[in-house]
Amino acid sequence: MTNLAFENRLNVRVYYEDTDASGVVYHANYLKYFERGRTEWLSDAGFDHRELAESSGIGFTLARIAVNYRRPARLDDRLCVITNRLDQRRVRIDFEQRVMLGEALLVTATARVACVDLAKFRPRELPTKLLEGQ
Repeated sequence: MTNLAFENRLNVRVYYEDTDASGVVYHANYLKYFERGRTEWLSDAGFDHRELAESSGIGFTLARIAVNYRRPARLDDRLCVITNRLDQRRVRIDFEQRVMLGEALLVTATARVACVDLAKFRPRELPTKLLEGQ
């Protein structure tokens, strides 16, 4: 049985393209950072998006996300995106995510990701290995 109660840490550098006219990370770019964090979490759990799509016809889609912006990140900051699984059910996983700059908490999010059949785009049960890793 896989223990999925682990945390993934993804280091991200803020590039010029990530910032807005005021010189801080544009709010929507945090969603990209969070997506990368969830992808790396899934990879650390032993899954690959492409392999799941090709072998099982399943994928993951963001069903809900709530973001709390606390402090801005700026050009060339070295951030850490921390991803933890909060909960999971038969067809979905809930995540808690944080963006840190050193010890400073910048942004938090809770996200719900649903497992779907890619042909029908309807809910589909998570892979057994993920379900067993509860």
